Amino acid sequence: MGPKIKFRKQKKYRSDVIATAQASGFILQFWNALLVGDDITVIGIIDDPEYAYLIDAIYDTSNIEEWKNFRFNYRGLRLWSLTYEQELTTPLHITAGRGFTECLRHLLVRGARVDLAPGGSTALHEACEECQPECAKLLLQYRANANVANEDGQMPLHVCTELDSLECAKHLLAFGALINSQSLDENDTALHVAARHGLPDHVELYLRHGAALNLRNDEGNTPLNAACSQPQERSSQERYSRVCHMLVSAGADVQVSDTDKQTPLHMACKNVNPDVVDLLLKNKALVNEMDYGGEAPMHNILKVVAYKTDHEPERIVQALLNYGSIRVWPGALPKVLKYCCTSPRTIEVLFNAYDRLKITDAWVEAVPPEVFQKHREFYESLFALSQTPRCLQHLARHRLRAFLEGRLHWVLPNLGLPTFLKNYIMLAFKDYMH
Repeated sequence: MGPKIKFRKQKKYRSDVIATAQASGFILQFWNALLVGDDITVIGIIDDPEYAYLIDAIYDTSNIEEWKNFRFNYRGLRLWSLTYEQELTTPLHITAGRGFTECLRHLLVRGARVDLAPGGSTALHEACEECQPECAKLLLQYRANANVANEDGQMPLHVCTELDSLECAKHLLAFGALINSQSLDENDTALHVAARHGLPDHVELYLRHGAALNLRNDEGNTPLNAACSQPQERSSQERYSRVCHMLVSAGADVQVSDTDKQTPLHMACKNVNPDVVDLLLKNKALVNEMDYGGEAPMHNILKVVAYKTDHEPERIVQALLNYGSIRVWPGALPKVLKYCCTSPRTIEVLFNAYDRLKITDAWVEAVPPEVFQKHREFYESLFALSQTPRCLQHLARHRLRAFLEGRLHWVLPNLGLPTFLKNYIMLAFKDYMH
């Protein structure tokens, strides 16, 4: 199974605050003041002895009909608001999550309880989720527990999942957050979370504080596995590459597999991150390790080429072959051509790993007309091989690669060959077949 990521409930904020309940005007005024950060009104109300209890009131905003039957008591206030979609909340949660530091300070000075978690999370969790470092620091100064778990078994460090939550993480560590504490449900550490979300600055911070590199969670993943297993957009690949470089440089084990026997290399291939694949291979990742499904990293990359052509999947296929990966059974090449034809360079590098190709009509039929037209020059050169043998240069390359299989990267630099010839032996792209 792949990694699990818990997405927090989104809160929708509006500028036109609406709150309604069958309660006194001061209660509603206090609620609205919290929502906009009006600290003067907040002070004016809670400093009135009659309304001092509001400081720790619990608001139920879960049911549109329920608020109409509002029943007043000192422990709970039933309100419904179009501005806040969390079911149970408190004044501390509202102000901490919105970054209203002055309102938060006034509540804390007057004794608001930092341990309340009516919705399953404390105000400290809320501040960290919403990337409000000053509010997080203030709560910690008033003895909020940096290691308290929410309803999902996560400590505040575990909810620092955004790039902008770095300062929150720093404050948590400064106030005693345990760097290797594991979430109660999945046994994730903060380093697992930071790696999974591609947060290089968080990873660097946690490593400086002694984060365990090879601690495994319930799915058998180390932080490196977690980083490699996360689906990545092109825009986030650089961040994940930095994270993996940091982890490997610090001593992360590149061979650890999860409960499905998927190694970091398996997952980096599946998620098509060429830089991470290069990193893992250079650090002696096993190129032909099989998972429980009997698939090697090469299988993982070939299955997703068609969906990730802009991620340069051809670089991964090239790297795997140069490090001694198993090749596709020749009889399956037409099927590979059918599913990978939108990436001609992938086809080029993969097919150049064979000394000869038995091209049939099935090969031509495997390439849709529109793909053929888009990459006409390449596919014409490929299909021309049905009547022309491979050149002697290619045959010599194939023989040398077969002799040095799995050792190319260590032997080739010592042969004193010209750069262009080294590149050719390493299956450099030419965008045609010869």
